[in-house]
Parts: sequence; C-alpha cells; structure tokens
Amino acid sequence: MFRFENPIYLWLLLLIPLLAMVYYVFEQKRKKRLKKFGDTEIVRTLTPNYSKYRRVVKFALMELALALLIMVLARPQMGTGVPSDKREGIEAIIAMDISNSMLSQDVAPSRLDKSKMMVENLVDKFTDDKIGLIVFAGEAFVQLPITADYVSAKMFLDNIDPSLIGSQGTDMRQALDLAMHSFSQDDKIGKAIILITDGEDHEGGAEEMAREASKLGIKVFILGVGSASGAPIPLGNGEYLTDRSGNTVMTRLNEDMCKKVAEAGKGLYLHVENNFDAERRLQAEIGKMQKGEMQTAGYRSFDEQFQAVALLIIILLILDTLILEVRNRIVGGWNIFHRK
Repeated sequence: MFRFENPIYLWLLLLIPLLAMVYYVFEQKRKKRLKKFGDTEIVRTLTPNYSKYRRVVKFALMELALALLIMVLARPQMGTGVPSDKREGIEAIIAMDISNSMLSQDVAPSRLDKSKMMVENLVDKFTDDKIGLIVFAGEAFVQLPITADYVSAKMFLDNIDPSLIGSQGTDMRQALDLAMHSFSQDDKIGKAIILITDGEDHEGGAEEMAREASKLGIKVFILGVGSASGAPIPLGNGEYLTDRSGNTVMTRLNEDMCKKVAEAGKGLYLHVENNFDAERRLQAEIGKMQKGEMQTAGYRSFDEQFQAVALLIIILLILDTLILEVRNRIVGGWNIFHRK
C-alpha cells in the first residue's frame, strides 16, 4: 500500500496550476511588449538563438520539481499489506490494576509483574479474538484500544508501571465503566472484561457497574493477585509505605470484594496462585462465549520512499540548468528546443 505520512502538505500542489496561470499572464504581457518593437518575424530574425519553447520547457521542469518537492514534504511511504481477514472470535478488554499496592511482593516477583506475565500468557492464547488493554488506579486509562494486533499488546505491557497514573488508589468502578465503553457496537459478538487486581477498592460502586455490564451481555472475570496475609508496599528505596502514625501499611488481597464483583458481572473469580491453572479455567469459560464474525485489516510496516523522489528532483534541476533560453557553446549541438 502506498500512502503519505503527512498528506496535509499535498494541499501545496494547488500552487502548481496557480503558478501556471501567473506564467501564462506574464507571457502574454511579454508578447505584447515584443510587438511594440516591430513585426514578430523580424524580431525572431534578429534573435536567431532565442527559442520560446526553451522557456516553456524550463518552466515545466521547475513546476514538476516543485510538485515532487511537495511530495517529499508529504513523506511518501510504501507498506507491506495484510489482506482483509474474517475471523470468528470474541472481544476482551483486559483491565490491569497498577496502583502502588500491586508492587507488593507477597507473590513472586511482585503482584504487578505476575499480572504482566499473566496478561502475556493470555494474549498468546488468543487467536481469532480482539483485545484491548486498560490500566487503572485512582483513575482509568485506555492503554490499547480494541485490536487484533497482539504484538502491540505485548509491547505496551513493558511500559506499564504505577507511575503512569498520578492519582493513586483503586477505582474498580471507573475501570469497569471505561471497559464497557471500549467495545465495538456489534451485539452479535461475545464480550468479556478481564480485571486483574488485588481487590483493594477504595471508591466503591464496582458491583453495581459489573451488574450494568452484565445487563449489556458483557461478562466480568476477576483475577485476584496477592495473598490474604498481605505484604508491605515497597517504595523503591529499600523502605516501605507507612501511614501517618509511622506504621508500615500492609496490603491484602480482598477476595470477598473480587468474588462479589465477578458474581454481579455473571463471570468468574479466580485466585491467581498458579498461572497455568488460572489461564486454563479462564480460557474454558471464554470458550463458552458467543463468537461473532470480525473483519480485520492492517499494514505491517511502511518504508520511506522520499529518496527516489529526491533523486528525480536533482535530475530535473540539472536538466533545467543545461537547457538555456539561448543556445550555449557547451551544449550547442543539443538543438531539440532551438527554433531557427
């Protein structure tokens, strides 16, 4: 596929016909001035080395060079095409809790890292489905819109960190609300929200939102990460988060909350102790969902093509330099545009 990365510059091509009109007007005025000197044939006799065709050709070369220069600014690119593909699958939005409590290490290497590994393994299991990625803490953001591009999904995982969200806390309700509005409008495709969290919901309203999702035919699955015994929250400098009294804050997996939200969303709660077992059970549940036809298309990569255009511009400028309005001694034999 051929495309321009910056197509807005192509509007400058309107200068080409505008300049041609200006050139035409000036040529007409020049002819009128020449007629004042006398008969046209006599003037041509007095200027045997002059040719009006050379002027036209030089102008045409400059117009073409300008057009190509505008194309260079628009950055022409050639892409490797991926044909349109119809698939039978579902849509799944993965919502990851990236609050500070997910840094706790009551599961190895940490709750957040275990969640990332879980998501990566889940993505590997998807084949004909579309997925999206949301991160949340005190706020929720779409990290990757719904897509069939699994490679991009894995790439986004590498950059996920609590620092992505300045407002800390855990607002599961907002994450569920955003996920609900991130699906396509096709009601013939099964939809699932896979929410990975330690269940420390500070805002409330998650059950009600899961219930609303269920009414829309969206299933809510909760993957609980962490332990009931809890663990401190590392600050990255060898110390742990403390409260106002100076006591170390302990964060625990809130399984009751997770179970209630999953039940309200007509889904399933899974405590992630063994990744393989959790993935197997989740895939079994997702496999029961209604699959619908989805069409995907895209392009793997685009290569810049401005080099070839720039070469043509250089050739045109060289030709413009060689073609003079009068015959010159060096290329005097090139009388293609010379009128006797």
